[in-house]
Amino acid sequence: MRNFIFSFLALILLPAYMSGQVITGKVLDKSGIGIPGAMIFAVDSKTSADTDFDGNFNINAKVGEVLKISMVGFDAISVNASSGVMNITLKESKDTELKEVVVIGYGTRKKIDNTTAITSLKAEEISKTKVLNASQAIQGKAAGVQVISSDLPGSTPSVVIRGLGTALGGRTPLFIVDGMPTENINNINTNDITSYEILKDASSLAIYGTRAANGVIIITTKKGKGDKVSVEFESFAGFREPLKKVKMAGSNKYSHYSNAALQTTTFSQDQPVNTDWFDAITRKGSYTQNNVSVSGGTENIKYFFSIGNYQEKAILNGLDYSRTTFRNNNEYKISKKLTLNQNFSFGSTNSTPKPLSAFTNAYKQSPIVPVRFSNGQYGVSYVGSDGFAGTAGSSFNNVGNPVAQLDYFDEQQRSITLQGGLKLDYEIVKSLKFTSQFNGEYYTWKNYNFEDTKAIWQTNNNPGQLATIMYPADKNINLLTKGRNQYFNWNLSNYLTYNKVFADIHDIEVTGGIETSIKGAREQLTVARKNVNANANYWSLKDVDYVGTVTSYKDEVFNENKIASYFGRFQYKLMDRYLFTGTIRRDGSSNFGKDYRWGTFPAFGLGWVVTKEDFMVNVKGINLLKLRGGWGKLGNQNVPLNNQAYSSGLSYYLGGSILNEGTTINSQVDPSLSWEITEETSGGIDFELLNNRLKGSFDVYDKTTTNVILNTKPYMTSGISNSSPAHVGEVSNKGYEVALRWDDKLTDNLSYWIGGNFSNNKNELTGLKDATLAPITGGDLANGQWTKLLDNTSVGRPLGSFYMYEYAGFDTANGKMLYYTATGAKVTQDALDANKDKKYVGSILPNSTYGVTLGLNYKNFDLSVDGYGTSGAKVYNGKKAQRFSGENVEESLATNFWTANNTTAANPGPFNLVPVASTYYLESGDFFRINNISLGYKIPLKGEFLNSCRVYVNAINPFITQKFSGFSPELNGNGDPYGTQGIELDAYPTLRSFVIGANLKF
Repeated sequence: MRNFIFSFLALILLPAYMSGQVITGKVLDKSGIGIPGAMIFAVDSKTSADTDFDGNFNINAKVGEVLKISMVGFDAISVNASSGVMNITLKESKDTELKEVVVIGYGTRKKIDNTTAITSLKAEEISKTKVLNASQAIQGKAAGVQVISSDLPGSTPSVVIRGLGTALGGRTPLFIVDGMPTENINNINTNDITSYEILKDASSLAIYGTRAANGVIIITTKKGKGDKVSVEFESFAGFREPLKKVKMAGSNKYSHYSNAALQTTTFSQDQPVNTDWFDAITRKGSYTQNNVSVSGGTENIKYFFSIGNYQEKAILNGLDYSRTTFRNNNEYKISKKLTLNQNFSFGSTNSTPKPLSAFTNAYKQSPIVPVRFSNGQYGVSYVGSDGFAGTAGSSFNNVGNPVAQLDYFDEQQRSITLQGGLKLDYEIVKSLKFTSQFNGEYYTWKNYNFEDTKAIWQTNNNPGQLATIMYPADKNINLLTKGRNQYFNWNLSNYLTYNKVFADIHDIEVTGGIETSIKGAREQLTVARKNVNANANYWSLKDVDYVGTVTSYKDEVFNENKIASYFGRFQYKLMDRYLFTGTIRRDGSSNFGKDYRWGTFPAFGLGWVVTKEDFMVNVKGINLLKLRGGWGKLGNQNVPLNNQAYSSGLSYYLGGSILNEGTTINSQVDPSLSWEITEETSGGIDFELLNNRLKGSFDVYDKTTTNVILNTKPYMTSGISNSSPAHVGEVSNKGYEVALRWDDKLTDNLSYWIGGNFSNNKNELTGLKDATLAPITGGDLANGQWTKLLDNTSVGRPLGSFYMYEYAGFDTANGKMLYYTATGAKVTQDALDANKDKKYVGSILPNSTYGVTLGLNYKNFDLSVDGYGTSGAKVYNGKKAQRFSGENVEESLATNFWTANNTTAANPGPFNLVPVASTYYLESGDFFRINNISLGYKIPLKGEFLNSCRVYVNAINPFITQKFSGFSPELNGNGDPYGTQGIELDAYPTLRSFVIGANLKF
């Protein structure tokens, strides 16, 4: 009986035993290294498992059962399960597109399945160039993306994706950092970035609706991985110097030129002083950065910590900058279905800014003036009867002492940025996931600026003595300005993702959700006080006589902006080759009136993987060929609508007495105003040829913004004086983009790559509705001249176009500069008609941008070179065009100018008139620059403690070819195409940097 029972139980339990046996093994690559994250699926048992960090796995399956092993980037294989420890080797997939996954907003997608134009840059491409802001590092690496950067510490590069679509609205792309919409990424350490995705076409951008018209950049920061603690340390140090200097006239040539201009002998041509003012205000710049990160994980927790510190002593004397960053990203697997991701970052900056006008003043100040006189006082522009600069005599220009300007400028700025968020993923059922994500951002900034008014006056007016009795009694002794600025933003999104494959040929993914985004009210406080104690310990406002010392008090609060959104996306793949993406987003913005705040933004994309077709199977040399195209509608809500219709406190006087005091309406607000709408149609080809060695893409697009907001003049009968915004403009951007890269491996020890991209864009204000624009005159030169215009005559021109007189050479009879009139006549500047004779003469926007890259890996050595260039842009030499009497000139001008004995000179005769803005000072902005050369060596290590050590040297911006005669043709200015962008005036020079560093992994 007992034997019967045991036998009966054995028969019952045997199938369970057979199906539940644990199969163990390891998945390896061709080098025998374990592959983490590979998936193993038992066909009969319907069980699955993933490999750990070392490639090991355990799975409940039967001996002899078929196991399917797959991993992105490797060919999937099937093997029979065995009872011993299995070693399974995967081969790398030749279809390299399968290795890549791109972030598409609220999810990811295999690159081969993507129907849109997205450029994805990985961590090594971002961190390779040792710069402060990640956007500066991508310059030249993405087709269709123009990056105008500045080497001023802490500055924000201007990023333009597929051309400018608006004149007055915001032009900056939307940044999404780990799900958080933000305005800039100055607080992010580039070493913390794992991917940098640039969404370029409307089909990819529509998922972000009203904020996407200027493009979207999605940044993903690093996370923990593996089952061991991994420590990485990087440190580098470098020095910086101007990439290009402008050679100015020395003392004797300056004197000769100035005497000729004045037609006197004011200046001796045998000067004892020859000051190089540029050298006097600059120093050898230096910068260092140290980063430490710790990452790792267990079965249920993955963690990443990093801390970084950046320190720079800029080339401008006294300008120092530092930034400290901290980041913590964690993932908690609470259960099989529930995962929580948490991220937090802290960024703190400190700087001692200096006025960039010191560069312009160094350009203009006379070399005969010493930095200091023999009595110790700062040198100023006084010339004596002997023709030398001294402490007495007559003033011969209005340029101050640039060294004194920097010494007297005492400002400090500090800022703190906090960003953080929680992301909850819950698997409701297999294939259906719910995601809830909250992100917040807090920013605070404060500064002070102490101006020693009395000392500055003494320097400029008493160069020969230290007496104080001459200082006017009604002037301030000093002035202290203090300010602060802060805001808080937050974003909450909830969405569902459904992914399912039906009948092995229908691959469907559906995403739908809601989102709320709050851009908090900006609070800005500025207080100016006079005659304070020079000791900073007494600079608080406690017990201050407000009436007697506070000269201005400004407390501003800018409007809060709220957006409520609904969004959905449908992605479909048929038979692994036919692709469709449909997107729709509906946004409501508090920026607009109640009846006009909702907008709907649809888009679709189509794709065809041609190489998956049967007729392509035997075609040699073509490894991948994919066609894609799409259409979409986008919005731009960053438009200038917050004008105050009411003006209060207006006073009318009659005979010295207030006649009336009150309010009036002096501008008109159209309640139907809403966002600018952009529509774009685009198409592209992706390909890989010759055994995947040649990879590339080609894109074309046609993008039109149909209701650009511009300011219009009011009707004369309205009684309104100020201009009013209206939907009256249309802007077009049409272009194409090409990207190519060749990768080849010659031997096991030697491989190389060569790549490049080229973009062409035609930007144009294509039309205006029936309205009269209030002219925008921009590009102010601070000498009564301006250089840019936007009005009704701008139709057919690119945005940011220069508008000025056309230079016609000079009169060989007298050396005077000549200009063309509207009729083609040549006249001197006093005969020009400002209303008729100016013309459009080019734009700051380049027609084309391009980048190149090449690299070589030999054994443990690696070498890479990156370059970037533009063509078709114009830039204005503003510092040269601002000249007044007694100011310095460039050596080329002082060496070869018109005289009665040199009528064929290259330059006109010397003059003392304020020059008119003309094409004489407008130059080509074309340039090509080597952005980065990196040479590294990975030290072979066998120890268990230190896993890797790479030492490297970098040369950043080592070479440039340019046509511009100034310091740099890359002129971001204030980032406004109708402001100082493209004008070299008070501009920070482009720098050449040399860096040595090391990267260690433990």
